Amino acid sequence: VQLQASGGGLVQAGGSLRLSCTASGRTFSNYAMGWFRQAPGKEREFVAGITWSGVVTRYADSVKDRFTISRDNSKNTVYLQMSSLKPEDTDVYYCAASPSRVLVAVARDRYDYWGQGTLVTVSS
Repeated sequence: VQLQASGGGLVQAGGSLRLSCTASGRTFSNYAMGWFRQAPGKEREFVAGITWSGVVTRYADSVKDRFTISRDNSKNTVYLQMSSLKPEDTDVYYCAASPSRVLVAVARDRYDYWGQGTLVTVSS
C-alpha cells in the first residue's frame, strides 16, 4: 500500500493542524493505521493509532487529550487532528499501515508501510 501524508506546516503554539494520510494500492480497511513522529537525531516515536474499524484508538501520553486520530475508509484516509500545539510537537510526522487490523501497535516494526512524512513546526 502506498501512503501519502499531507497537512503539515507552520503554526503558533496553541494552534491547530490536521494531518491527512491517503492510501492507495491495497484495501485500506485491511490495515490498522498509525501516526509517528521523528525529530532529527531521535528515534521515531508512536503518536496515535486506530484499528481498521475506527472503534479503538490509542495515544502517546504526550498527546493524549490534544490529538485525535480518525479514519474514513470510504476515502482511504486517516487523519490526525492536532490541537493545543506546543513547540515540542515540532517534528516530521509519518503515517503507517499495520496488517494487525484489530490491534493498535506501538512498535514501529509492527507497521509494514510508511508515508513520506510531513513537517509540523510549532513556533513559540
